[in-house]
Amino acid sequence: MTGLGGARVLLLAVAAVCVLAAAPALAQDNAECLECHNDREFTATREGKTVSMFVDEARLKASVHARQRCVDCHGDLDGVKKYPHKTGLSPVNCGDCHDKEGEAHGKSLHGQALKKGDEMAPTCSDCHGHHDVLKPEDPAAPTNHMRIPQLCGTCHHEGSPVSRTHEIPQDRILENYSEGMHGEGLFKKGLAVTAVCTSCHTSHDILPHTDPRSSIHHENVAKVCTQCHVQIELVHRKVIEGKLWEEEPHKIPACVDCHQPHKVRRVFYPGNIANKDCLTSECHGKPELAMQRDGKTVSLFVDEAAYAASTHGERTVGCAQCHADVDPSHKRPCETVKKRVDCSACHADQVTQYQSSVHGTLHAKGDPDAPECLDCHDKHATKSKRRHDSPTFPRNVPALCARCHQEGQRAAVRIKGDLDIPGAYYESIHGTALTESGLLVTATCISCHTAHSELPPSDPNSTVHPSRLADTCGACHHGVEQTLMTSVHWPGNAKTDRPLPTCNDCHSSHEISRTDRSDFMTRIVNQCGRCHEEQSETFFDTFHGKVSRLGSERAAKCHDCHGTHGILPPWDPKSTLSRENVVETCAKCHSGSHRRFAGYLTHATHHDRHTYPWLFWSFWVMTGLLIGTLSFGLLHTVAWLIRLWLTRDEWRPHRAAAIAAARALDGLKGEDVVVLDVSEVSPITEFFVLATGDNARHVKALAEEAIRAIREEGASPDSREGLEQGAWAVVDYGPLMIHVFGREQRAFYDLEMLWGDGAKVRWKAPVRRAKAGGDGAKA
Repeated sequence: MTGLGGARVLLLAVAAVCVLAAAPALAQDNAECLECHNDREFTATREGKTVSMFVDEARLKASVHARQRCVDCHGDLDGVKKYPHKTGLSPVNCGDCHDKEGEAHGKSLHGQALKKGDEMAPTCSDCHGHHDVLKPEDPAAPTNHMRIPQLCGTCHHEGSPVSRTHEIPQDRILENYSEGMHGEGLFKKGLAVTAVCTSCHTSHDILPHTDPRSSIHHENVAKVCTQCHVQIELVHRKVIEGKLWEEEPHKIPACVDCHQPHKVRRVFYPGNIANKDCLTSECHGKPELAMQRDGKTVSLFVDEAAYAASTHGERTVGCAQCHADVDPSHKRPCETVKKRVDCSACHADQVTQYQSSVHGTLHAKGDPDAPECLDCHDKHATKSKRRHDSPTFPRNVPALCARCHQEGQRAAVRIKGDLDIPGAYYESIHGTALTESGLLVTATCISCHTAHSELPPSDPNSTVHPSRLADTCGACHHGVEQTLMTSVHWPGNAKTDRPLPTCNDCHSSHEISRTDRSDFMTRIVNQCGRCHEEQSETFFDTFHGKVSRLGSERAAKCHDCHGTHGILPPWDPKSTLSRENVVETCAKCHSGSHRRFAGYLTHATHHDRHTYPWLFWSFWVMTGLLIGTLSFGLLHTVAWLIRLWLTRDEWRPHRAAAIAAARALDGLKGEDVVVLDVSEVSPITEFFVLATGDNARHVKALAEEAIRAIREEGASPDSREGLEQGAWAVVDYGPLMIHVFGREQRAFYDLEMLWGDGAKVRWKAPVRRAKAGGDGAKA
């Protein structure tokens, strides 16, 4: 019985396993979701935008949610068995698991903005990520202590959409923090204990400083600061009575009243020497105070008002912080000052850059022309570069550099070349944008040469070295640089030993002009020809090239066909000259362009016998035919002239007959009698005799009189026309033709104009008549 019972139990267990194996899984496996969402091309449309639905499985497994099921967050899909599932799921609610953080975020500034529908309000995923959430201890996590400023700075940096559309009490938050004591500790020294955004504002319970519950409320700031600065009363013992911190905190200023929230600086108390002690009317506040140095009188006066308005004065920098070798034990502490101020004590990076620059190296060699800090920054009235009246304000930088670099000044005479650099800059597109349009974002001297690291173009470390110039220009013209990186002119894309062009090869350095100016377009064609000599020559043989050389702005030039910054070889499908795009390229000027039209060989040349044999032989055959035809014509003309000279006795009577006819017409009161020698312009006759009659009878009579006069010379007409009609008459003698018209017909045919190139023949007429409008040559 026992054996039978055991067998039954075993049989039931096997059956249960088979049933469970055949049935669907009770719990949904993430693998089912990743069958679709592991596809990088998987997308969906939300609010008219295409959104990626891809989930990186490797990053998901490395996240803090690696052991969670997809449906733990996407609860709408719990129990779904049919795929693909429905769309339009509810957003993930992180508060289901993280209830405390979710509640704090809901009450915060961010949460309240989110409830009001603010599109810029951050959600959990904006800070923590989506499927790749990492622990804050992970150095790669955006919420890691060392990366918090960058995370918050994505929304709160200067010029961001948030800073431009929301009223935030502080400005330049990220910039000020990075330059402050806390930012220096974090970024420069890597101190993980230094304060970051969340140290003061908290992570999720972020509230405005006016809210009493806020960590940065006036009454709560000290508590926040003392989390790190535990002995705050001892640190401030020379400023604030220590017991007031605990007994009467409302009587003392809050931390941020002296230490600006994001501009936290070190506070110095250099030997108890205050500025007011130095700037008395008996000391450096006295305008007449001066000393002799190297035979020159040097003023030691310091304008207290100017200093207070300076960037050092605004930051309460004391005299002794710069003049560090003062001795407070002396009656006049500054009498121990022997060394010049070392700006690197505070501005170490800038001084290091200066020392390696061309200015710094020249100064180290003792060159009297080399500029130093005080040539650009006033010693006691140094102003921030953000102030409009500062010489280092963007609009004033060109004038500052021009003090040395304008024509005739100390730097200009050392630089080889005839170009007045500041003058050229002011005329350039950058200069006019700055001075005429007031665009402070336009490039100035320091945009290209930097403020403290100026180096010659030949130095590989220079920002204007050919290898780095594209990056320098790309700081403003980023899109252009990205396009240039795909072209044949970018280093690495072209296999050539020849130097590749950089920005200044086409645009110049200081004379940069608008690209739509005609002189720029013409200059670019010549610029291309410096490297592409053969192509340039063949281009100027074409219609486009010849018209361009004549000054046409509309004629196609190199860049119209090849592009500007994204020039690619014709066999590249993306090239403007590829088979896929060439018709469209031609259609920019030729609207009816088609495939056959676009097959025109722009750079084909009859000089290349091997590449274009048909063109080569056609050119020489046609050239030979042309030379032969012209030679034959020239030979024929010379022979004709010789024959004409030898037979001059034969054609002279024709001239006499023409004069006789003219005299006869004039004698019968013919008007406007003209004799034209057309032997050089007409191949069929030599002389025309023209006259006008008053009426049809007069016209006929004049024609008959002319025939009679010529008959006396021994000649008869070959043909005569119009005598019967009477309105006109033509008598043809071959070498001589007589035209007699009525007034209307004379004006209609206007043979004087038609044969105007023929010379007028002087003929003698009786003195009794001199008709107005005649040939003006009667004797």
